[in-house]
Amino acid sequence: MLKQKTKIATFAAGCFWGVEHAFSKVKGVVNTTAGYTAGHFKNPSYEDVCSDETGHAEAVQVEYDPSIVSYEKLLDVFWSIHDPTQWHRQEPDIGSQYRSAVFYHNEEQKKAAIASKEKLEKSGKYKKPIVTEIAPSSTFYKAEEYHQKYWLKNKNFVCH
Repeated sequence: MLKQKTKIATFAAGCFWGVEHAFSKVKGVVNTTAGYTAGHFKNPSYEDVCSDETGHAEAVQVEYDPSIVSYEKLLDVFWSIHDPTQWHRQEPDIGSQYRSAVFYHNEEQKKAAIASKEKLEKSGKYKKPIVTEIAPSSTFYKAEEYHQKYWLKNKNFVCH
């Protein structure tokens, strides 16, 4: 049996619990991991990131099978699950760790993310500017185990 060839995408769109839950439901997504990225502090804890002093974003690393779901489809999901016009916040969560960002892993993802953002800007869906950061991926630190698949562990889970 041939092993499937997967790819990685990384997104930040507020609290990672809801982001991870949304991507986990997409056909072709093989795995999701909640974590922290794009900061200047090594091996941050949740408490470190919540201080809003490490520069990290709460993010989700999405492992997907491109023969089933395209990166562009993942971008569509990303845009649909949060308000990309909110600067360093999503709903009640405030701080740079809750920023909207696409962290690309190669030039193909970078081009697709820029094109997707431009298309959304031109659509007129939002009256305010889209503030989503599009930046190269950096070290991704897996969040503590209690954050992983949070919706499965908490039956009263509500987010996004």
